[in-house]
Amino acid sequence: MDFNYSEEQLMLKKMVQDIAQKEFAERAKEIDKSHRFPRENVELMAEAGLLGVTIDPLYNGGGMDYICYSIVVEELSKVCASTGTIMSAHLSLCAMPIQDWGTEEQKEIFLRPLAAGKKLGAFALSEPSNGSDAAGMLTDAREDGENYILNGSKAWITNGAEADIYLVLAQTNREAKHKGVTAFLIEKGTLGFSFGKPEDKLGIRASSTTQLHFDNCAVPKKNILGKIGDGFKIAMKTLDGGRIGMASQAIGIARAAFEDSMSYANTREAFGQKINEFQAIQFKLANMAVDIDAARWLTYSAALAHDEGKPYSKLAAQAKLFASEMAMKHTVEAVQIHGGYGYTTDYNVERYMRDAKITEIYEGTSEIQRIVIAKALFKEML
Repeated sequence: MDFNYSEEQLMLKKMVQDIAQKEFAERAKEIDKSHRFPRENVELMAEAGLLGVTIDPLYNGGGMDYICYSIVVEELSKVCASTGTIMSAHLSLCAMPIQDWGTEEQKEIFLRPLAAGKKLGAFALSEPSNGSDAAGMLTDAREDGENYILNGSKAWITNGAEADIYLVLAQTNREAKHKGVTAFLIEKGTLGFSFGKPEDKLGIRASSTTQLHFDNCAVPKKNILGKIGDGFKIAMKTLDGGRIGMASQAIGIARAAFEDSMSYANTREAFGQKINEFQAIQFKLANMAVDIDAARWLTYSAALAHDEGKPYSKLAAQAKLFASEMAMKHTVEAVQIHGGYGYTTDYNVERYMRDAKITEIYEGTSEIQRIVIAKALFKEML
């Protein structure tokens, strides 16, 4: 595998770093504290073409590969994990499945404005009564002439009330269980579609997370993504790609914690010397550096397999599992390196620690990743 960055990838990396540092860094703490959705960040990402970076140029996209997607999410999340979450959920969980499964009409109506950043996307699978047990969803879709009538609720939806286009999974044949799940494209403002209150979260506070409610919500049959009963397959494939983004987000958060810790260790003094001279601190920083690089190579392995059309479900699960647990471990270590200061909001490491936790939970918990990996391992033995 060749992980040397291409000229295009290096240019993209530099562009995102510049935008993130110039535009997003200063307001990251403010929007976290206020729980304010950064609409201005979304507009800037749209102007830079980041919201459609992997979408076909025919539909306003950048036509780039998944290494590029990983680069963008990592660099955004290093500065502001909330912004990285907004971008990743929009692109990998909403726009990409429309590109992969949508009709030409759906691509013109939904994908084109999503890729241009004129509209924001969201993905709705989890429900109040189930998260990891996606096949046990209760949201129901009943056929009624040229429409399907949806009833039920979705929970923990990233981009929540701020999105414009939602990919929603619902049961069209409960007896068929996961084979009875169908994917629907629903626009904000559709009659019978409403939002719950914003969630008061531990981390990624500036990303909008809400429940979605469907009360006799009529969705035209032409808005079905794929075929009736394809929903679970679409969702699982979508999450495979999304996990590459979540691994990248975790790497970005860990990088921020590492760099802040390096800087702090180079200036903080204790017992008459800088703390970077203590082996205990040196070992923590060395472990951070090793694990960040290891997580990135795992993530790029999954991204490369995706781009080459090879199986990548296990690789994506491995990357997401390792990177998320790595980020949680090392952001805690970053707080420890900063001592009492790390426990205050004067320094960013407490935010990194809070943001890192969600990477172990959403788009498949660490426990789910281990199940995916184990199943793949046994399948490979056959």
